[in-house]
Amino acid sequence: MEKQSFLKVGHKPSLFTSFLYFDISFMIWVLLGPLSVIIANEHNLDAAQKANLVALPVLGGSILRLVLGWMTDFIGPKRTGQIGMIVTMVPLIWGWQFATTLNELYVVALLLGVAGASFAAALPLASRWYPPQYQGLAMGIAGAGNSGTIFTTLFANRIAQHYGDWHIVFGFALIPIVITFIVFSLLAKDSPEQPAPKKFADYAAVLGQKDTWFFCILYSVTFGGFVGMTSYLTIFFNTQYGLSPVQAADFTTICVIAGSFFRPVGGWLADKIGGVRMLVILYGVVAVMMAGVSTLPSLNIVTALLFIGMMGLGMGNGSVFQLVPQRFQKEIGVITGIVGAAGGLGGYFLPKILGNLKLSTGSFTPGFLVLSAIAVACILLVAIIQVQWKKSWIGAGGKAKIDLANIDA
Repeated sequence: MEKQSFLKVGHKPSLFTSFLYFDISFMIWVLLGPLSVIIANEHNLDAAQKANLVALPVLGGSILRLVLGWMTDFIGPKRTGQIGMIVTMVPLIWGWQFATTLNELYVVALLLGVAGASFAAALPLASRWYPPQYQGLAMGIAGAGNSGTIFTTLFANRIAQHYGDWHIVFGFALIPIVITFIVFSLLAKDSPEQPAPKKFADYAAVLGQKDTWFFCILYSVTFGGFVGMTSYLTIFFNTQYGLSPVQAADFTTICVIAGSFFRPVGGWLADKIGGVRMLVILYGVVAVMMAGVSTLPSLNIVTALLFIGMMGLGMGNGSVFQLVPQRFQKEIGVITGIVGAAGGLGGYFLPKILGNLKLSTGSFTPGFLVLSAIAVACILLVAIIQVQWKKSWIGAGGKAKIDLANIDA
């Protein structure tokens, strides 16, 4: 009954194209992750330089997330998406035909962030067509596009190896983005219910609240951890275990699958047992798994640990955004943009931590111990702030002061 009702509302072509745009964009966003191993051999990069190469697209996505969010408010998600895809073609053409020096590759990497900022247009395109009772389902379908990272880890290094040139991968990536642009232009349609554009004062007001910064920290660890690991794990498997570029990317794919497909599970479980409790459990799992990885065990064991850790990060993404709409019901558009940008920043710093500590100490152990400590710090943060949340969000006897779902920790 519910499924039939969902099928009768909204605009299915826009929902499909938002997913497609998001999926292909995420595929392109992390393109340098697996390719970095091949590029590093060609340019003789050290651990810090390899980390920069995979971290810059994430930084670009974080910054441009706010830019595309502003454009979505003023010109609509469809036009913003079209512009985003056109701009995304620039670093692909540059990487395919012209990029030869490391500095040029850094610029290409930063510009790939446009693809990472795609959810600023893709998610509003889908969600604005659906009533509140179907927002979660619509956002879940569109947001499943983060699975596009799997295509990159599976095929990028295979294509580069087959043709003997990593540049050609950027050329191949143009094919799906051009097809997506055409399909998107033909089928996507902006909802007639477009909210009023957000003003700078709206962002300033939300940034002035402590809870905004708390959510930014939490999401920078969960989403940032997922994106950062997706970008860096090929380097880790290649450097630590001596796997070929293709093998290293395949092991990365196994781990990425966990983070990609368990996000909705995290949101669902958070609805059942409470977002705060769920976050404490997940950060605990991530802390234990990262500590286990820091011992650098055998390949099979470390892969299993990373799989579980990535699953925790993916589920943590869903758990954070189970809480965000409850705290910021009226400012959901603004807070989503801010928290989403913070998630990208976390993904930028993770490769930097692992790469720089590897360069300075000669081992990945300190880097993974730092990541474990960050997860423990998040547990302590949640434990402290949930006391205040209970006082402000929930009244006597556990009855919500406003219409909020259960956040009992």
